[in-house]
Amino acid sequence: MSRPVLRTPLCDLLGIEYPVILAGMGPVAGGLTGPVATAPLAAAVSNAGGLGVIGGAGFSPDTLREEIAKVRSLTDKPFGVDLLLPSNYMGGAASGEMPRDPRELIPAETTAALKKMATDLGIDWKEAPARPQPAPRRTGGGMSDEQMEVVIEEKIAVFASGLGNPAQWVPRLKANGTKIISLVGNVKNAKRVRDAGADVVVAQGTEAGGHTGRIATLALVPQVIDAIAPTPVVAAGGIADGRGLAAALAMGAIGVWCGTAFLVSDEANQPETQKQRILAATDEDTRVTRLYSGKTMRNITNPLIEAWDASGIAALPMGLQGLLIQDLVYSCRQAGREDLLMNAAGQISGLLTESRPAAAILHDMVNGAADILARKLPATITAAPESAA
Repeated sequence: MSRPVLRTPLCDLLGIEYPVILAGMGPVAGGLTGPVATAPLAAAVSNAGGLGVIGGAGFSPDTLREEIAKVRSLTDKPFGVDLLLPSNYMGGAASGEMPRDPRELIPAETTAALKKMATDLGIDWKEAPARPQPAPRRTGGGMSDEQMEVVIEEKIAVFASGLGNPAQWVPRLKANGTKIISLVGNVKNAKRVRDAGADVVVAQGTEAGGHTGRIATLALVPQVIDAIAPTPVVAAGGIADGRGLAAALAMGAIGVWCGTAFLVSDEANQPETQKQRILAATDEDTRVTRLYSGKTMRNITNPLIEAWDASGIAALPMGLQGLLIQDLVYSCRQAGREDLLMNAAGQISGLLTESRPAAAILHDMVNGAADILARKLPATITAAPESAA
C-alpha cells in the first residue's frame, strides 16, 4: 500500500515528509513524572514522517543531553527540542539577588490558604522531601539558560520556544543552522518573535492544552498570517485529526502543531490514569487555570482547580508557583489523589477515544486530510474564483 502524499513548504523547510509537528510537551502531573514528549514519542513521530519534538523543560541539562542521544539512536530523521523562555521566571522582572531558598518569597497567607484547600478536600498536608537549593542568583536569570546551552552545543535541527521570546539565542542558533519555531497566542507576540528571527511562528488558539492564550484558533491563525507575512505560520489548538489539519491548511497555515492528539499515544510518557482521564473527557471537561505553573494552562478539570479558582488567590510568577504548590502536589500524591494533579489537555479531548501508536495517529491525520483535500472537497463543492476582467 502506498503512503499518502501531503506536502507543504513546511516539509521543505524542516526536511520532513508531512506538515505535522509534535508539540514539545513538558512535565505533567505537577512536574514529577517528567516530560510527556520524551525520546520514544519524538522519535516515533519523526520516523512516521512528522517532526518529533522533545519536551525539554523538565530535564536537567545532563538529562536533556542524554535524551537527545536517545532520539538520535532511534531515528535518523530531523527532530527538535522545546524549552520555555518565560520573561518573568521566578519574578524575573524584579531586581536583586534571589535568596538561597526562593520559597522565602512565597507569602505565608497563600500557603495557609492552600493548606485549607487540602483539608477541605480531605487531604492530609505533608511537606515534600527537601531538595537541594541552587546557589543564589539574580532574578533576571532565565528558566532554560543551561538547557539552551545544550541545544546549541548539540546543534539541534529545530528549536521551539513554547513560551517567551528566543531573541537572545537567535544568533547562536542560526549560526548552527538551527530552524527556530516560536509559539504565540496573539498577533502582538507573533510580530515580536518574527522580528526576533523566528523561522516559523505557531499561532496557538485557546483550545490547546497546556499553556495557552485567550483567542480561538479559527480567529487567531488568519490574523497572525496577515500580520507577519511572508513568515510562515503553523496552526495549533483543537487539531487532532485530518479535518483539523485540512482546515488549518485551508486557512493558509503551512502545517500543524499537535499535542493532545499524541498525549494518549502509546509512546507518551504519561501515567495511565492521566491518559484515561483524557479519553473519558467530553468537550466541556477542560479548564484554564494558573494553579500549576502560574501561567494560564488548560487542563482536564478537577475539584482542586475549581477550589483554587474560586479562592481568588493571585498566582505567583512561573517557578515560584511551582514551589508554592509542591507540598500540595506531594500531599495529593501521598493521599492517592492522582485525579487532582496536573492533567494538561485541550478541548479536542472529547474527540479522542483510544490509545494508539503515535505513527497510527499521525498516519490517520495525514491520510484524512489528503482525502478531504484531494477527493471529498472536489466531489462535494463546486467553486471558481472571480475571473479577471
